[in-house]
Amino acid sequence: MNATKQFSSMFIAQLKMMFREKQVWFWNLFFPIILMILFMIIFGGGGGSSSFKATIATVDPVPNASSGMLLEALRSIPVLEWKDTQPVSLEQGQDWVKNDEINALIVLPSSESGGEIQLIVNREDEQSVTTQAISGILDRFVQGANMAAVGAQPLFTLSMDSVSSASQDITYRDFLLTGMIGLAIAQGGLFGMVDLVDMRKRGLLKRLRMTPASMGLFGLAGMLVRLMFGIVQIVILAIVGVFGFGAHLDINVFSLAVAFFGGALVFNAMGYLFSSFSKTMEAYMGVANITSMLMMFLSGVFFPMESLPEWLQVVPKLLPLTYFVEGMRDGLVYGTGIASGQFWMGMGIMALWGVVSFLLAMQLYKSKSIAATR
Repeated sequence: MNATKQFSSMFIAQLKMMFREKQVWFWNLFFPIILMILFMIIFGGGGGSSSFKATIATVDPVPNASSGMLLEALRSIPVLEWKDTQPVSLEQGQDWVKNDEINALIVLPSSESGGEIQLIVNREDEQSVTTQAISGILDRFVQGANMAAVGAQPLFTLSMDSVSSASQDITYRDFLLTGMIGLAIAQGGLFGMVDLVDMRKRGLLKRLRMTPASMGLFGLAGMLVRLMFGIVQIVILAIVGVFGFGAHLDINVFSLAVAFFGGALVFNAMGYLFSSFSKTMEAYMGVANITSMLMMFLSGVFFPMESLPEWLQVVPKLLPLTYFVEGMRDGLVYGTGIASGQFWMGMGIMALWGVVSFLLAMQLYKSKSIAATR
């Protein structure tokens, strides 16, 4: 049998093995889709445009000219929505806070000459993002009111803008979609070598090595199958994200191709390493699950790494999924291209993981795994 026919037969055999493994299908395709849909609905606004809003009410114990001016100024803040446009009693406002009918209650000072503006929130939500945002807004509001009261004109003001090489603003939906695409492809490599464990356990790998069949072609056929499956993952997740939730893509073909092929090879090498020391399919799936779970929550798939505690932010810089996800974002939404030095540094760190994993796996297969197979 010539090399072409041998490769074709091995490719078909590998394709059949992949269809046979239901767990691989779930972890590689259905799990990322389910996870992405859940996060899109919870954090992405279900596909519609979303912006920060907080529902409040006010208490004006002793109405006067100063409290009236503060009340009008508060009404001009666009992100604040009012449960009742008129001030309410303290008891009524506290009941609304306790029952989560409003996010916060603002109590205006009782003295016309000034005093404390009190913010009342539900203790269960004291550390929430909404509470912190309202507190920050109110703090800025008080500072502005104090300056206006003494007639001081600010020397400096702060404005904020953002720039991106992408053709449009990046939303959380775009961020999550690209992160899930990266995670799905990574899981394809991490979980995709489970058939090797089964083949080794049944002695099939040992028998295959005793035939004229080329082990190199066998490995190449398996790699091609997983690369094709990776493309299917990108297409399906992109369709769900773009048409189901309104995500946007700004594709750069070259950086996408480099990141995709590089990442697919690296995570296949890691899956190959797992298969080299796993004696059972259950052991392999356990190692792959632990690795996948640890990386998915620390590598910027769901949230920016900057949101992690400062002491933990060093860990993502050591993980290959961090650089793979960023590389996929470069190719899918940022559109920065392959001229970026940071892009190539990330690809280099990722490649180091792949080379070390592959060399370790080769050594283990040669020294122990295949020899120990019946």
